[in-house]
Amino acid sequence: MADSSEPLRTPGSTTAVLLAAGAGTRLGLGPKALLRFRGRTLVEVLADVLLAGGCREVVAVLGADAAAVRAATDLSRHRVIDNPDWATGMGGSFRLGVTAAAPEDHVLMALVDQPGLTPETVARLLASHRPGRVTAAAYRTPEGTLQRGHPLLLDASLRAEAVDTATGDAGARVFLQAHRELIDLVDCSDLSAGEDLDTPDQLHLLG
Repeated sequence: MADSSEPLRTPGSTTAVLLAAGAGTRLGLGPKALLRFRGRTLVEVLADVLLAGGCREVVAVLGADAAAVRAATDLSRHRVIDNPDWATGMGGSFRLGVTAAAPEDHVLMALVDQPGLTPETVARLLASHRPGRVTAAAYRTPEGTLQRGHPLLLDASLRAEAVDTATGDAGARVFLQAHRELIDLVDCSDLSAGEDLDTPDQLHLLG
């Protein structure tokens, strides 16, 4: 795996937004941001992965126990914002994160519960992006079907509409459902399975 301390490429202006506000209720171990992974916390490792993959900067959106997460992590290389209304769902964190990005930047949305994310995945999405489009990492199911997952790269021109439709726990879902014709899937199955860490039986994903 590539060294996450040095960027693989510098494609231009893309801000990564790392959604890390959830309480991890189903997992039952507190905020997923604080789970131990490779000797650090999950939020620290994934923020560095996003930067190493070529994003210009990373905005980490915290919520549940935000003060404890800040105290237990070193996110000094990144921009950190708090979502005081995190309990209302992912939509609020999505809006805050996208709005915090430089206005001219594309935005790469990533989830803190995907320990399999690699700099190579991020770089592949950035390299594959086409103007005016949505570029999404996709992973093959056991049946061989390519299924959309995360990260998800929103073109700068689409940000405003995506923010306007984000509500509750929807994030970008409403926008994506309304604009399926704009989505380009990028097969990243050779890099990871794209799994989310949601339940105790998935703790093996942390290694």
